[in-house]
Amino acid sequence: MPPIASPSRPTDVYFFGTCLLDLFLPEAGLDAITLLEREGLRVHFPQGQSCCGQPAYTSGQPAEARSVARAQLGLFPQPWPIVVPSGSCAGMMHRHWPTLFADTPDHAQAVAVAGRVVEFADFLLNVLQFARHDHGDPTQVAVHTSCSARREMGTHLASEALVEQLDNVTRVSPAREAECCGFGGAFALRHPDISGAMVSDKAAALQASGATTFVTADAGCLMNINGKLGCGTQPFAGQHLASFLLHRTGGQA
Repeated sequence: MPPIASPSRPTDVYFFGTCLLDLFLPEAGLDAITLLEREGLRVHFPQGQSCCGQPAYTSGQPAEARSVARAQLGLFPQPWPIVVPSGSCAGMMHRHWPTLFADTPDHAQAVAVAGRVVEFADFLLNVLQFARHDHGDPTQVAVHTSCSARREMGTHLASEALVEQLDNVTRVSPAREAECCGFGGAFALRHPDISGAMVSDKAAALQASGATTFVTADAGCLMNINGKLGCGTQPFAGQHLASFLLHRTGGQA
């Protein structure tokens, strides 16, 4: 199922905040909402939202994943885009919900909801045509894109384009750019040694790129990489794409 093609700029959107942003990086979720509101949209945040079901799904527990995902299906009754600030959660909802609910009474609703899911960076660039003046100092930035955003949603180019259009920002390409950071949700818990080796390679490549910071639209990757970088002595860390864009383009003004 391809990303949604919006025939016109919407006036209203739903925002699915994701578990990790809600629990660990709420400021990034608020920054994403501010960016959307600053573009003139009315942003609706269903209070009953929780998890997309991906952790259970990728752990081989489809029944548990359906139970979690089913609780989300009725939260988006209006035909508005559902903006998700995470390629992995967007990928789960957009690509896997139709399969997860196949041969169940909820299949038609799951397909309908999945068809309105759009990843945050993709929505900013290709639906809103986001373009704002860069108020920041000259800097070099690397972009990390999650595996799901790159391979399931195909939105890595959107994140890169949003960074590249900032006048005072030079995007640098680190080594291992397309490789996984090792998080993978439950993967990091089941295979900590492999995950640790992967994030070590990723963190080292980002630091060696010449960038002063890195940005990503996925909270899991951000937490994983920043956790590894925090073990070192160099003052290098990343931030969510939404926070980076909001700060560079004038804040809440």
